[in-house]
Amino acid sequence: MRCIESLDKITGPFHKAVITIGNFDGVHIGHQALFHEVIEHADAIGGTSMAITFEPHPNRVVNQNSHPPLITLYEQKKELIESTGIDVLICVPFTREFANITARSFVEDFLVKQIGMKAIVVGRDYTFGRNREGNIDYLKQYAQPLGYQVIVAGWIQDAKTRTLRVSSTRIRKLVMTGKVREARQLLGRPYQIRGTVTTGRGRGAKLLDCPTANITLQDELAPDNGVYVVTVTWQKKKYIGVANIGYSPTFDDHLFTVEVHIIDFNKNIVGEKIQVDFIDRLRGEIKFSNLTALSDQIQKDIEIARNMKLL
Repeated sequence: MRCIESLDKITGPFHKAVITIGNFDGVHIGHQALFHEVIEHADAIGGTSMAITFEPHPNRVVNQNSHPPLITLYEQKKELIESTGIDVLICVPFTREFANITARSFVEDFLVKQIGMKAIVVGRDYTFGRNREGNIDYLKQYAQPLGYQVIVAGWIQDAKTRTLRVSSTRIRKLVMTGKVREARQLLGRPYQIRGTVTTGRGRGAKLLDCPTANITLQDELAPDNGVYVVTVTWQKKKYIGVANIGYSPTFDDHLFTVEVHIIDFNKNIVGEKIQVDFIDRLRGEIKFSNLTALSDQIQKDIEIARNMKLL
């Protein structure tokens, strides 16, 4: 996949560009269906399949104090879009100036003239342009004079209810309430965080005989406080683990942490990058009466994770 992260690097219209546009936070199964429809239509006309997204997320520019945490940071989003088979990803640097582009200029000057759009695949609620003045009807109004086709994709519903629409908002709520198993069904993969392992407070190994890898979150979504079965990928190898997210109430120090114990693993990986996939939530945070009770519960959590035979 060719990735373009500056509009100055677009040297001319793409050959029969078939595009979809969105934030694609999560790159969930609904987004994946859009990408596959783009690819199918591009193949049918001998064109170029393209996705256009924005960085940072537009809400972080337009609504600076009310933006939601991200399901996927940009690097992961880029990898996930590439895995669908899209030919070209354009990441538009989103600024207040770009937000003020009119719907007409966005379609005619950017999509048609600069990109070479011959077809656009979007969901039924798609809006664009300054103050969201553009919508599906607007796209259709100019389709014939500007020479492109509008393809409106249906909603993807989750397999469990067969009624509720798959959306980033739903996934965000599921993760924030600890329902990572349900979120996995809508994402098409486990919810994942990535980070560099930092030095912790040394309590896991010294006090509980349970060393942990500590991660500092950036802008991504944090699952609800509690203990989770996870898999950990380090240097392309995958391990089973147990993650604790929250404030460690037994120690009563009120510091938010993400700590991961990697089962049957004894390497020092401070400073190394890891990714953590959340498989299931075991329990909420509990304030234990003493360290022995906490240690006993941790060992029970580890045995549950080990017996799930995830690898």
